[in-house]
Amino acid sequence: MSRRRARSLAFGLVALGSATACGRGAADRAQSASEIVAGSAIVAGSANDSAPPSIRYDQHIFAGGIAPAGAQFANPFRGDLKSAAEGEQLFTTMNCDGCHGGGATGWVGPSLSDGRWKYGGADAALFTSIFYGRPEGMPAYGGVLVAPLAWKIVTYLNSLPRPKALPTQSW
Repeated sequence: MSRRRARSLAFGLVALGSATACGRGAADRAQSASEIVAGSAIVAGSANDSAPPSIRYDQHIFAGGIAPAGAQFANPFRGDLKSAAEGEQLFTTMNCDGCHGGGATGWVGPSLSDGRWKYGGADAALFTSIFYGRPEGMPAYGGVLVAPLAWKIVTYLNSLPRPKALPTQSW
């Protein structure tokens, strides 16, 4: 196989993986996630344009193509170990580990377990990153997850132990 063809094949596989991680198959992952929290409606029925104008901007990538609704910024599950365990399952089910690595230690996306945050590590900042997304790569999952499930992922991230030694790079 020629070097050019191998590079083209590798690029195609990376693009396919990225598309899968960022929204393709979201309904399948959402269906699995529904088993985690019984009785929760996870997949939004239609596009929702009710997000505040200050939150919605062109750089956002909406998972499943659905804009998230507005939400409150108080974590109802803070410190709840059962919710943290459910958040860990959601982290895997929603393919967060596809970018952030197993245990949220970092891979293509940054580590979420080292306590260093580009957009702030407060519960509200983490929720905003998950629910509304961030420019340059983090899709908005508020269109496919209800707010309580996003809060469970925040609770899981807060439960992760911080490493004793950190790399020198920081934001």
